[in-house]
Amino acid sequence: MTSTPSLSDPADLLARLIRCPSVTPAEGGALSALAAMLSPLGFSVERVTAREDGTPDVENLYARLGNDGPHLMFAGHTDVVPVGDEAQWTHPPFGAAVADGMMYGRGAVDMKGGIACFVAAVARYTARHGAPSGSISFLITGDEEGPAINGTPKLLDWAVSRGERWDAALVGEPTNPQALGDMIKIGRRGSLSGTLTVHGIQGHAAYPHLADNPVRGLLLLTTALMDPPFDAGTSDFQPSNLEVTTVDVGNPAVNVIPARATARFNIRFNDRWSADSLKAAIVDRLEKAAAAGPLRPDRDPVRYEIAWTERPSPVFLTRSNQLIASLSSAIAAVTGREPTLSTTGGTSDARFIKDHCPVVEFGLVGQTMHMVDERVALSDLETLTGVYLAFLERWFDQEGSTHAAA
Repeated sequence: MTSTPSLSDPADLLARLIRCPSVTPAEGGALSALAAMLSPLGFSVERVTAREDGTPDVENLYARLGNDGPHLMFAGHTDVVPVGDEAQWTHPPFGAAVADGMMYGRGAVDMKGGIACFVAAVARYTARHGAPSGSISFLITGDEEGPAINGTPKLLDWAVSRGERWDAALVGEPTNPQALGDMIKIGRRGSLSGTLTVHGIQGHAAYPHLADNPVRGLLLLTTALMDPPFDAGTSDFQPSNLEVTTVDVGNPAVNVIPARATARFNIRFNDRWSADSLKAAIVDRLEKAAAAGPLRPDRDPVRYEIAWTERPSPVFLTRSNQLIASLSSAIAAVTGREPTLSTTGGTSDARFIKDHCPVVEFGLVGQTMHMVDERVALSDLETLTGVYLAFLERWFDQEGSTHAAA
């Protein structure tokens, strides 16, 4: 099988994708552009629209090359965050302009660039080796930057219902802090969010004895949430960390003591915790703090309630030595760097994929993601394509040997 030159050129592929204004949840033409790249390479391509009441419909894409194992999944997303103030951009955010060796555009790094590089790597692989001794699939969502409800989770369910199974997955998120080859993500911390509401008694600010100010209680309880630390970290993960992210009393009047005060918080937690054990620890802290500190002397304990987000993200760690070794070796061979194996950063769709197969993440340098003038060096596109090609060669060689021995 041969490929056309454009399918081997990651810069050309990325330009096609950037020119599609696919701000979540709009498809914007990006999945159509990707399908047009994959079909000439022999992939069977299917478009899947996922729906759920109260959420926007989302278009997704699943493509597969080959009919048997070993089966490698490449996962990612074509949706992007809004551009912000377009007037602040040096080049149009959906123009894919090139200047001084950089391509500008929303999604250049996060993560249309990773998708373009993997398509180019597959094109080069098939031109050099023919069809792989197994299968390659693309699992691409349009809902990663949004609520992640009608994207990867439902696309995975759809694929599994059709009999799809995978031996390993690579997510092309931008993982490198400074330079290509710095870091592979082999896991992610869990994420849990909640809303804390403290109830008081509304009244005149000049007559505090007739009221109960809930702000006092909110300060007391949020302090208890943040201090002391939940743990000191583990061998594979940073310390768990809770941050209060919003505080609100809904009160436009400066001379009125509010009736209630709310705070939202998020905690990123390591493998010492599950979502349930962490909830129990948080409630224990709140109970002790509420009992110890009434809003005013000789008053009842602080009255509060807590509401949890419906979908906490679990902590996970990939332990597939073969997958990690194949990728690490490819990175070292192409970049000369030994990548750090990390679990830092936020969540990604790898948290859904880990329930189906071992998963790692490796992509571009993430310094400009979500920023004005998001951009990627053309040289980095070529280097990442080389890494992905070397990874494909190593992974199919190792997996093919394993399957043959079995």
